[in-house]
Amino acid sequence: MTPTSEPGGAGRLGDHRAARVGYGAMSIGTGLIDDDVSLLRCAVELGINHIDTASFYSDGEANRRIRRALAPYRDDLVIVSKVGARAVPGAEVPLALAQKPADLRAAVELDLDLLDLEQVAVVNLRRADIGPGLVAEGAQIVDLDDQLAELIALRDEGKIGAIGISNVPLEMIRRAAPAGIVCVQNAYSLLDRTHEVALQFCAANDIAWVPFFPLGSAFPGFPKVAENPVVTRIASELAATGAQVGLAWLLTHAPNIMLIPGTGSVRHLEENVEAGAITLTDKQIADLDAVPSQTSANGDGVQPFLDEGR
Repeated sequence: MTPTSEPGGAGRLGDHRAARVGYGAMSIGTGLIDDDVSLLRCAVELGINHIDTASFYSDGEANRRIRRALAPYRDDLVIVSKVGARAVPGAEVPLALAQKPADLRAAVELDLDLLDLEQVAVVNLRRADIGPGLVAEGAQIVDLDDQLAELIALRDEGKIGAIGISNVPLEMIRRAAPAGIVCVQNAYSLLDRTHEVALQFCAANDIAWVPFFPLGSAFPGFPKVAENPVVTRIASELAATGAQVGLAWLLTHAPNIMLIPGTGSVRHLEENVEAGAITLTDKQIADLDAVPSQTSANGDGVQPFLDEGR
């Protein structure tokens, strides 16, 4: 394992400089990883300094493991969380929406406690207006301005450093932008460029674009980037994996893209970091750009609400 300085190069999340290849912690604390504390430490050793988490991941266990593995935290480590849901342990669907302003505040307070932080660097508001995943109904339909007002108050209090927004169409990004949002998390990959115009808006306005499902998903209806024939051909040319080509294309496609692929495998973690060093030729980029975009299925399951990648 060779430490890597800023995998993928340097990007920005508001005032924070971070490597463009980060890590999504959805798998942490699930029991599916033999030693997730060691995995997190490995990520940091490899140069990853952007960790994406949420208090509802594994009912808070992801945050507990992050604290156990990485606290006291390095000064350059950027921990990003998301709010808008809560864990429901033992339920058939172990997750519920929590979109009300008081719920957002409670989630931030829980992040601070579980992570042992005085401030969460960035907190993403995970809206539920569109798929994939849970869609708001009844009392969970909350006006964006009311949610942003609460997050602005938390920012003014110093409990969060900056605000992001997730799973939203372009018109909602435009509405949120005056609040000073620093990043947008939407489903996006080589094979699903539904939100391309929103990505370009963010690039023009210095807003980071942090795609979830950057390689597609195992869930029905989501195209799998690594299985695309153009991707597999280029992977063969580069002696790389299809996943690495998919991630490298994203880094090449727009300078504001920052990646948070999740994995429970040290080998895949190392491959994700190595993807940040892949240089695609002009012809390879053109061939990948020409691959038709496919609109992902919205679905109605809980898991796509969560996010990430591998």
